[in-house]
Amino acid sequence: MAKLLHPKATAVWLVDNTTLSFRQIAEFTDMHELEIQGIADGDVAAGVRGFDPVANNQLTQEEIDVAEKNPGHRLRLKFNPAAHDEDKRRGPRYTPLSKRQDRPASILWLVKFHPELSDGQISKLVGTTKPTIQAIRERTHWNIANIQPIDPVALGLCKQSELDAAVQKAAAKRAAEGAVMTDDERRRLVSTEQSLDMPTEPKIPTAIEGLETFSLRDDDEDEEEDARKDFSNADSFFNLPGGSDDDEDEQP
Repeated sequence: MAKLLHPKATAVWLVDNTTLSFRQIAEFTDMHELEIQGIADGDVAAGVRGFDPVANNQLTQEEIDVAEKNPGHRLRLKFNPAAHDEDKRRGPRYTPLSKRQDRPASILWLVKFHPELSDGQISKLVGTTKPTIQAIRERTHWNIANIQPIDPVALGLCKQSELDAAVQKAAAKRAAEGAVMTDDERRRLVSTEQSLDMPTEPKIPTAIEGLETFSLRDDDEDEEEDARKDFSNADSFFNLPGGSDDDEDEQP
């Protein structure tokens, strides 16, 4: 299956040069609809130069015209024989040089939180080799003391959908083998969408539940009443015994 070149730049061009809906552009470029709206508002892809998909033989003008007249029409990428079956190429994916130093951290994260994934699955997700994965599993990697586990999705080494697909495949394999999984493992072996749809687990009641309101004891009420009386007679502390200054000045 052919892939779109420069999807964000293509989205910028479609927003600026067509009347397509945000949903149509998002589906064609494999982006979120809110990202397309952000491009239209100038909050996303600021400074990105638009990439013309018609001039670059990825889309036809006739296809754009049909989609503009019918908001429910989905844009179809122009067939390119040279890109046919490019997804079936074997071998680890290409990882940019700027992100290759992050691969050990992502491998450690996958080994720690998804031990059900095979070395081949991890290799395809982050674009690494099996000896490197094995060295991190056995903690014999030369820099294992300084490696911290980081989610490969957060590092941009793979997509969340790709990770979910690999986890689902591992779950199906374990179910076929009849392996017994704990509740924690079962929760990890589901996709993000399924995990979000799960009911919230009931919380354990605390020991002080129901004790938020309480009544004062009788002796506390008495002490409070005495204190209230003392404060009401506060002026008595300033009325010392003896005559006033006027009385002292008067002569008998």
